[in-house]
Amino acid sequence: MRNVFPRKQRFKSLTKAKTGVVGFDAITGGGLPQGRTTLLLGGPGSGKTVFALQFLAHGANAHKEAGIFVAFEEASTRIMNNAASFGWKLPELQRRKKLYFMDAQPLPNLVQSGDFDLGGMLSALEVKIKETGARRIVFDALDVLLALLPDLAAERREIYRLHAWLLAHDLTAIVTLKSGADDSYSISQQPFGFMQFMVDCAVILNHGVVTGVSQRSLRVQKYRGSSFDENESAFLIGASGFEVAVAHALTRADSKVSSERVSSGVQRLDTMLGGGYYRGASVLVTGFSGTAKTTLCGAFAEAACKRGERTLFVCFDTNSTEVVRNLSSVGIRLDRYVKNGSLRMISARVITGSAETYLVRIKALAKEHRARCVVIDPVSAWSKSGSDLSAQSVADRLIDWSKGDGTTLVCTSLLDEMSGQGEGGSQLQISALVDTWIHLNYLMQAGERNRGLSIVKSRGTSHSNQVRELILSEAGVNLADTYTAGGEVLMGTLRWEKERAERAAHEVAEVAEKLKTVRLDAEEAELEVRLKSLQTELVAKQVEKDLLVRTTQSEKGEASRGRTQMKELRGADAATERRKGHRHG
Repeated sequence: MRNVFPRKQRFKSLTKAKTGVVGFDAITGGGLPQGRTTLLLGGPGSGKTVFALQFLAHGANAHKEAGIFVAFEEASTRIMNNAASFGWKLPELQRRKKLYFMDAQPLPNLVQSGDFDLGGMLSALEVKIKETGARRIVFDALDVLLALLPDLAAERREIYRLHAWLLAHDLTAIVTLKSGADDSYSISQQPFGFMQFMVDCAVILNHGVVTGVSQRSLRVQKYRGSSFDENESAFLIGASGFEVAVAHALTRADSKVSSERVSSGVQRLDTMLGGGYYRGASVLVTGFSGTAKTTLCGAFAEAACKRGERTLFVCFDTNSTEVVRNLSSVGIRLDRYVKNGSLRMISARVITGSAETYLVRIKALAKEHRARCVVIDPVSAWSKSGSDLSAQSVADRLIDWSKGDGTTLVCTSLLDEMSGQGEGGSQLQISALVDTWIHLNYLMQAGERNRGLSIVKSRGTSHSNQVRELILSEAGVNLADTYTAGGEVLMGTLRWEKERAERAAHEVAEVAEKLKTVRLDAEEAELEVRLKSLQTELVAKQVEKDLLVRTTQSEKGEASRGRTQMKELRGADAATERRKGHRHG
């Protein structure tokens, strides 16, 4: 057998052929080993044929590599009909001679006699390879043919023959075989078990049911010459074929970080958050049933649509039409945005399957709708879809996807009030991954329930640490200012009564102040009147005084003039007498 291998291939470096299977190429670091054989093991319905067909279709469409599909179990027409919904355009690839089907199903009445080998089939395949230039090949359900061989030695001989033929032609090959379980020991005990040690790559597919929910998983068992993800990865068969779930590892090159703020739809909540949510951030709203988680989601969706951003709203617990109707009672009108196409409401009850199915479906809907904002209400419903571990993994990848895609994600998580769960007590522990965590709760006071809102965390921004009362009314959603009395936060009726008493006391104080003002005004007026009277009396006294002074001065002047005149008269008389005396003397 040694001479079968060309010398130039013995030391050929490992290159990889992309499969086109979303996620699988990531966990294998590039795809399947090129020019080598990969063994694909799995039970019924595990997706072996779908994986193999997608591998060939991707090679033909994306890399212009022709492929051959050898079918040992089902006829090629049935295989093509089953794969028609995936959009791979297999008939077109056939017409372009990029894909060739060989029907190699054994006849039901075939009886083994003498030697039986694969030589004839391999010779026919060599002709087809030269004709099409095929570089990829699939042998589907080889175990069906191996079962016709008389003994284990014959099976081993033909398997070695096939393996050597594949290497000699430098073909990238997939061989599918049936397997009952992902157990290395149980697989190795089967007649074809030794093939695991022969091939360069072995992949095991599982399909089971966990708590009534279908679960599919994949594990790369071996991959010679290459590192790979050894852990089990969930997968599903969706509208575009085989899809493997793999976490999106953010790096500096592909992470999208924005400092832009987007409104939560509640003005006072934006203030508490320092301006709103970050663009592309993930937001978690937790709370018991009836605490208005959906209302906050509706407010965010309405604000996003007002900004002209296409939004996807996924409802798990309630029909989408009921959500639109219910939110209109608090002034949130989503119907107009549903009509103009900017908002798409999805009732998740129509999506059946595992949490993995939910994630893939939501991602596909978001891409189809070109959504910049996504709302999931509540994401905790995924915990009922299979095992807690798988649901947690899906929730983690939801956060990774939203961050990697730059989508602003708002999701809610329902807490179980009867079990006494705390803020982080939901079955899906995603609070550590989200950027902003808002918690809603009830506050029992004076025989009534009042809604309280608090921000547990908001990465990268300062935020309020106060508990605010969340008020729902026809006017919309609002947050009341924090109101304390005696060290206790008051809400609802107690707050209203306290505020009413304060308003009454304030009104009494205002009346007392007004009465005092009136009294002071009267006293001031009285004083002003008295002041004017005194001023008038003062003026009169001053006038009287001036008159007295002038009269006195006048009298004094007249008396002085009289005395002067008397003196003058007396002097004249004396002179007259003297003159008379001289005349007489």
